[in-house]
Amino acid sequence: MANGFGASVRVHASRNALADAVADRICALVEARQFEVKPLVLGLASGASPAGVYRELARRVHRNELDLSRCLAFCLDEYYPVGSEDPRSYAQQMSRVATELGIPPGSLRIPRGDTPREQLEAHCGQYEEAIRSAGGIDFQILGVGRSGHVAFNEPSSSRASRTRLVELDERTRRDAAAAFGGLERCPREAITMGIATVLEAREIALIAIGGLKAEIVRRLIEEPPSAVVPASLLQGHDGVTVHLDADASRLLDRATVGDNAVAAPRSLG
Repeated sequence: MANGFGASVRVHASRNALADAVADRICALVEARQFEVKPLVLGLASGASPAGVYRELARRVHRNELDLSRCLAFCLDEYYPVGSEDPRSYAQQMSRVATELGIPPGSLRIPRGDTPREQLEAHCGQYEEAIRSAGGIDFQILGVGRSGHVAFNEPSSSRASRTRLVELDERTRRDAAAAFGGLERCPREAITMGIATVLEAREIALIAIGGLKAEIVRRLIEEPPSAVVPASLLQGHDGVTVHLDADASRLLDRATVGDNAVAAPRSLG
């Protein structure tokens, strides 16, 4: 069965193997850029999917095998209205990640979830301009939500969308509810990079882990691209690699991954 990601769907033998593979690619990009003036620009995703990658990168940094101190980093999204000092904010989470990775605080950018509503359009435009001024994102890490969102681009998001305020899908809010002490306290909105913003990254690692993601993984890989499953809009980008563990890949047709399966999906026999 053909898929819109070509040969760039990799099923890894374990979550650690997945993290190693993504970390290896980042290390190679850092090494290639070490003698250039322009720093490597990373796009960082929050949430659980990339956590293993960040742990592996931090391990290499602490063992002096990797230096990310010259990198710039742009974060995908932030809940709204949630201030950067709120312990539930992505600003807090990603600041901790950046510290572990040795990325200086001044080199980390994240949308401000406490921006006054009347200033949001200007703030989002400034975020886009900051990415352009940095020369664009070299390597973007993405997770995928059960609604099919990437960043907080929920179903119906346009392929041409840019950084903006969005309304969160109820599935997304239910998944985040525990962190906010219940669904009624979970934000209904967020600021997010748009699909078009994400697609301008030179390379993209889309990560999905666990059986709860298996159905949306099947849809984003094996169905035609559609705003109903925003992650599927990444199909056709020459620099995308989809990284899966065996559980997330279990509903895929074998022909979808072919020889790229390190641990083969279940038999569909």
